[in-house]
Amino acid sequence: MRALERQAMQPIMTIGDIHDFLDREFPQIHADGRMLVVTDIGPGRLTMRFAPNERHLRPGNTISGPSMVMLADVAAYAVILAHVGPVALAVTTSLNINFLRKPKLAPLSCECRILKLGKRLAVIDILLMQENAEGPAAQATATYSIPPR
Repeated sequence: MRALERQAMQPIMTIGDIHDFLDREFPQIHADGRMLVVTDIGPGRLTMRFAPNERHLRPGNTISGPSMVMLADVAAYAVILAHVGPVALAVTTSLNINFLRKPKLAPLSCECRILKLGKRLAVIDILLMQENAEGPAAQATATYSIPPR
């Protein structure tokens, strides 16, 4: 995305707004405590931190694929909300993920970048990373359908 397009794509919700919305509309994501926290929002981007517990492990002592998909999906939804406002009925139409490395039981950081934000569709690029790792644990692309206003 060009610098001018990114400048025009300013977030309209704050970190607190996103947390309040998710707490109200999706309280089930905090069933095991607050493991998902938005840490940064900027033009066309958002970062979310996931603090997994042993429930999120698979055999081999690595964070499970479904847990990483959940993080990618919630973070992609959050970056869209941050830029279009609290639209509860925006839904995932596709999510493709590439698992690149085995993440250990430690926090994952999820960086989302909006590739396209149209009136009806949004496309998000997603990287999941851990501190001191050689590279990303996973990379994903998500497409969301945004309902008409």
